[in-house]
Amino acid sequence: MHHQTQPSAARVPTRHKGFTYAAALLIVLLGLAWRAQPDNRLHVSFLQTDGDAVLVQTPDGKYMLIDGGDPIGITAALGRALPFWRRSLDAVVLTAPDPAYTAGQVAVLARYQARIVLAPPLAAQNNPLPEWRSALDEQAVPIHSMRAGEQTNIGGVTLRVLASGDGKKRGAVLRLDYGSTSVVFCQSSAEEDEASLARNNQLHAATLVAFPWQRDPHTPLIEALQPQAMVLTDGHHALPPYEATMAERRVGNARLYHKDVQGTIEWISDGTRSWVSTDNAQQ
Repeated sequence: MHHQTQPSAARVPTRHKGFTYAAALLIVLLGLAWRAQPDNRLHVSFLQTDGDAVLVQTPDGKYMLIDGGDPIGITAALGRALPFWRRSLDAVVLTAPDPAYTAGQVAVLARYQARIVLAPPLAAQNNPLPEWRSALDEQAVPIHSMRAGEQTNIGGVTLRVLASGDGKKRGAVLRLDYGSTSVVFCQSSAEEDEASLARNNQLHAATLVAFPWQRDPHTPLIEALQPQAMVLTDGHHALPPYEATMAERRVGNARLYHKDVQGTIEWISDGTRSWVSTDNAQQ
C-alpha cells in the first residue's frame, strides 16, 4: 500500500513566497526595461562628476559619452544613467587630450565597449596620454581624427565639428543638432577659435551652450549663438576662476545652470521644443 505524502504546512508558504519574490523582481526588471526604451527624444545629461562628462542618448536609443570627469564619479553616474544590462557605448568623444577628461574615459573603457572614438587630431594621431591609448588598443577601437566642417549622424542626430582644435591648449567645438534644436559644446575651446567662428555668417543660433565657468561668457561666439540656456562646466582647470555672480554671467535671457547648484542637468528635446530637468526641478 502506497501512502501519498502531503506537502507540509511550512513548505507551502515558502514556495509561495519564492514565486511572489520572483514575480515582483520580474515586474521591476520589465519596468526598468520599459523606461530604458527610446522615446524619440534627444537627452543630453551633464553628469554630476568632478570634471566634465556629458552622456547623450539619441532619439533611437544610442549612447554617446563626451569627455569623462573623474573615474569614480563617471562610472557611478553611468551606472545610474544607463540600463543595467548595457555594456557598450556607441561613441566616445574627447574634446581635448586633457587628463581632466581622459582619466574618466579610461575608467569607462575598462567597463564599457566603445564602438568608435572621436578625438582632436593630436590625440588621434599621437600618443600624448598612454593610459588612454592603451585602453583603446585593448578594445581595438577605431579612433577618428575630427576635422572642422565634418558631420556625423549618430542615432538620428547630427554631430558637427565646428572647430577641431590643435589638441594642446585648443579643444574642439562641437554642435549637436536635432530638428530645430541644438547644443554647442565649447567647454574646452580657445578664444581664437571662438572668435573665428563668431565671424562666420553661417553660424546658427543654438538652444543650449556648454561653456566653462572659469571664463567670462560675454564673448562674440556666445553672443552670436544667442542661447536660450547655458550650462557652466568645470572646463579649463588651469584658468583662474572668473569672479562674477550668476546674474553677471547671464548673456541675454539665457538661463544658467551649474551641476554644483542643480546636480545632474538633463536637456531634453523632441526636435521642436526643449526643456531642462535637474535634480532640483524641471524647467
